[in-house]
Amino acid sequence: MIHGAVPLLQDYLIHSAVRLGGKIALVAGKQRVTYAEIDERSDRIAHFLAAAGVERGDRVMIFADNTVETVVSFWAVLKANAVVCIVNPLTKSEKLHYLLNDCLPAALITDSHLHSIFCQPSRDCHSLRAVIVSGTINEAEFNRLPHAVRWDTIVDRPSVAPPRKSIDIDLAAIVYTSGSTGEPKGVMLTHGNMTAACTSIASYLELREDEVILNVLPLAFDYGLYQMIMAFRTGARLVLERSFAFPAQILQVIKDEQITGFPGVPTIFAALAELRSLKSNDFASIRYVTNTAAALPLKQIAMLRELFSGARIYSMYGLTECKRCSYLPPDDLGRKPLSVGIAIPNTEVWIVDESGRRVGPGVVGQLVVRGATVMKGYWGKPEATARKLKPGPLPGEQVLYTGDYCRMDAEGYLYFVGRGDEIIKSRGEKVAPKEVESVLMDVPGVKEAAVIGVPDDLLGQAVKAFVVIEQGRIVGERQLLMECRKRLENFMVPKTIVIVPSLPMTDTGKLKKAALS
Repeated sequence: MIHGAVPLLQDYLIHSAVRLGGKIALVAGKQRVTYAEIDERSDRIAHFLAAAGVERGDRVMIFADNTVETVVSFWAVLKANAVVCIVNPLTKSEKLHYLLNDCLPAALITDSHLHSIFCQPSRDCHSLRAVIVSGTINEAEFNRLPHAVRWDTIVDRPSVAPPRKSIDIDLAAIVYTSGSTGEPKGVMLTHGNMTAACTSIASYLELREDEVILNVLPLAFDYGLYQMIMAFRTGARLVLERSFAFPAQILQVIKDEQITGFPGVPTIFAALAELRSLKSNDFASIRYVTNTAAALPLKQIAMLRELFSGARIYSMYGLTECKRCSYLPPDDLGRKPLSVGIAIPNTEVWIVDESGRRVGPGVVGQLVVRGATVMKGYWGKPEATARKLKPGPLPGEQVLYTGDYCRMDAEGYLYFVGRGDEIIKSRGEKVAPKEVESVLMDVPGVKEAAVIGVPDDLLGQAVKAFVVIEQGRIVGERQLLMECRKRLENFMVPKTIVIVPSLPMTDTGKLKKAALS
């Protein structure tokens, strides 16, 4: 870190490499890489990018799996004073074409096994000055790529990082939202946004240098990406897996690597709980567990407390547009199990009505977030930005209108009600899917539940529920409807309940309601 300079994101790696150069920073499959090796390799990639014409503020897209190369590339782009954009490797060719032509990157870093996906989109993207390909690719395919260079030829060259030019208000990353309700939007995050988020989250998680953090989430997903960033900030070790497709294999990794930190989402924890080989001491090394992407139902909270009996369990809530809004201190899990907690350090949150006026405790309204983590805006979409970023209470500032509905209790604890675009309007009443889902999840034998609104000539929208039953259990639609009628107001009771074998999920393990009908 340069003396007197404001810290930038890449300083996390540089500083840890100086202090802990020989320490294993990253475990990815059979590869074990030190901080010094990642620092040196990222210098070489950064030097190449600068030599290829990548300038300050240019975007560089990384289209790859959770690999050593992806981690190295992330830091290299920042060292080149550029803006990093990681894209999920499950992305299809048509969507990749859209993303390339939306952010117009100066370079693309990718892997040969994705050639059939990126070949044509990269040829159609005229902003590219370099396409860096790792892995084995035949000469004919390689030669059809624009400005192509092989990864191995770059990392074999001696070099130093380009001169530092960025400052903390410069963009560090563009993270694309899933686009489930329309075309993907690129969330613009500055170095200041991201270092503020890391500082806040690391403080309440009480991260230590001896942490061994498991990440099975895509690095293209901000929840997964921040696991890597915070590990490198702390000088911890990151154990990187490509997915959670094989839970038994992940369980072995937890034992072998003595994992201390386990970030997950409800689908991951539910899959773990179904492993019949689990023993009480399988998770003895784990000190903390985090959950985000959805508020946990009571049944899953009980499951987590049983699975990770010796760990601190954090229920959290946030959006890509501000990284994290709130967290529930582990000591409060027993008395406020359905809350997503209080504002994270250095952040303020409040609830407003449809006129933008603050409301009191217990009133449902839109959540507003104020703090250093709030995004700069959506890349190339000023109208969408204006709908989210609005003047704050102090002159000259902007705050984030999340579009999410929440309520706050008298102690300042938040309760997530629903995404704004998910609220169902039935019989002139507003129905929060989360409330109906919580009732369904409390029925013994129910594994998962999802509720949506469907067009109805009489009601405007009718409430429709999709339910997954635990293996070996028998639960019928009539029983589920009876439970709903007992506990819900009439207008909230589903008109239809469908029992399904599984629910559609996004690549990041979130429920994909857009695929339900």
